[in-house]
Amino acid sequence: MRIEVINTGSELLLGKVVNTHVAFLGEELFELGLRLQRQVTIPDGDIIRDVVQDSFSRSDVVFITGGLGPTSDDITRDVVADLLGRELIVDQDVLVGLEKYFSSRGISKSRLNDKQAEVPEGAEVLHNPHGTAPGLYIPAAEKGSEATPHVFLLPGPPRELRPMYQSEVRPRLASLLSRVGGVPIVQNFRIYGVGESSLADAIEPELLKDHSNLEIGYCARLGEVDLRLIGAAEDVVSASAIVRARYSDDIVSESEESLPEVLVRLLRRNEEIVSFAESCTGGLIAHTLTQASGASAVFGSGFITYANEAKMQLVGVKSLTLNDHGAVSAQVAKEMAEGCLQVSGADHALAVTGIAGPDGGSEEKPVGTVYLAIASRGLETFVKKHFHPSDRISFQQRITRLGLDLLRRRIQGLLG
Repeated sequence: MRIEVINTGSELLLGKVVNTHVAFLGEELFELGLRLQRQVTIPDGDIIRDVVQDSFSRSDVVFITGGLGPTSDDITRDVVADLLGRELIVDQDVLVGLEKYFSSRGISKSRLNDKQAEVPEGAEVLHNPHGTAPGLYIPAAEKGSEATPHVFLLPGPPRELRPMYQSEVRPRLASLLSRVGGVPIVQNFRIYGVGESSLADAIEPELLKDHSNLEIGYCARLGEVDLRLIGAAEDVVSASAIVRARYSDDIVSESEESLPEVLVRLLRRNEEIVSFAESCTGGLIAHTLTQASGASAVFGSGFITYANEAKMQLVGVKSLTLNDHGAVSAQVAKEMAEGCLQVSGADHALAVTGIAGPDGGSEEKPVGTVYLAIASRGLETFVKKHFHPSDRISFQQRITRLGLDLLRRRIQGLLG
């Protein structure tokens, strides 16, 4: 189903208002197995006619936001009615609703607001309890030798558009999908520690061999990739089994659940506490975990040990270890984690030490070198070296994700 969005409003192009409609509609449509094919933002005025007409020629569904108000620049309703060859008629129910809206607020309705009760012939009114502009749905139809798309006219303010979508638009879209073969199944995998290209090279030949109609999508971020499978239920279920078999240890979640949310859930389930000893990330690991609701039940304490003195005083790293191996070493990371575990009394302690750059590197330990260590009650401390040379912020973000994923693997018994 080809879907386009046209956002009208000069304020969107003047930088006065941030356009949040695309993100909202894109996410909501994706839950139905649909994707936006095109989006355009235009100012108020006559340009809307050309843009809408162009969109009608190639779309199955068109969303148009804004331009439903009572003033002279609100012409969306008029333009669409004219392009579809439909007469505008006054809807008495809408008119009565406008009277009630204003009177309940002790305001006299302006005669200009009567314009908002004009509805293209054959359109369905989408009720708007949060404002004066009702939305409109105009079903697809034949116009001469051509077919016109399904058209949804929605108000511009997000506080009006979003509830209208949920209550009025989404049910209609679901009904449309049922007529054209049902709603596609969407399966999401959040995978850590695997690059996007490596993931695609490994799975696409096998997935597409027996699932020719399967749609595969990726969204890569530092240290993680979201893999999306979209298609008929049988294809998605079969393909998902292949992904799980190949990347069982690397799958963080099979939903939109973030890694911090997963960790909080796992730690709460086990009634366990985690603490952190951070050097090169400067507290970012602790900050990231506490972005998840419920973190207060599982996060014990955090130590930011940038200086060698802090490593010794706060988490008990030995001066001899620092002298013999340097602050960025497996030995120091191990002592940081074990010292943090002892001092904090937590069940798990994650430690990190590295060189974020751009200065501070050497031939032996270049910028981007980092060691992660995790110590847990009754288990052997695990240490791993990584090398991720990049800008300072990207380095810290990547290492934070690697560290939290190391914690996940330990909790799930994947490290021993």
